[in-house]
Amino acid sequence: MIAVSIPAAEPQAAARSPDKAHTVFRVEVLCNGRRHTVTKRYSEFQALHKRIKKTCKVPDFPPRHVPNWMPKVLEQRRQGLELYIRGVLYHNKELPQDVLDFLKVRRCPQDPKASRPPASCLPSQRPVIGFCTDPYVRPLGTDLLPDTILSGVLQGLYIPPSCTPSQAAPRGPSLPGS
Repeated sequence: MIAVSIPAAEPQAAARSPDKAHTVFRVEVLCNGRRHTVTKRYSEFQALHKRIKKTCKVPDFPPRHVPNWMPKVLEQRRQGLELYIRGVLYHNKELPQDVLDFLKVRRCPQDPKASRPPASCLPSQRPVIGFCTDPYVRPLGTDLLPDTILSGVLQGLYIPPSCTPSQAAPRGPSLPGS
């Protein structure tokens, strides 16, 4: 299974022409326990969308905003692109090769069952105490010891059998003339 996040959007100055600055999005890809990062421009996401929208299920593509240098707009675009690429991964069991190439992934199963880690990677869970039978289900009359805790709780909540109702009910102050 492939997991993708876009943690950052970084403005880049163009090497040859300062007025051709652009933003790149750092895309972190996790596949089969291996993590790598690719950088993509908005236009590359848009080109991917145009290539795959007819062959697989895709969510709505985030719109282009102008001016793209404002931090709030960059953050909205980053979030929109992250939701878009996660939606593509979520809605498609078989990913088109264009998506795999975009993420620079050779081959990665999208089926969650196929991407389970091997048993050797899972923590070992060994029982501390084992019972041959359920210790709480026993035939009646096989109590070896009296249930002291249960008896104490019942005595605390209910009137003990040796107590008469007149002893249990507290008497209020007697009224004069009664």
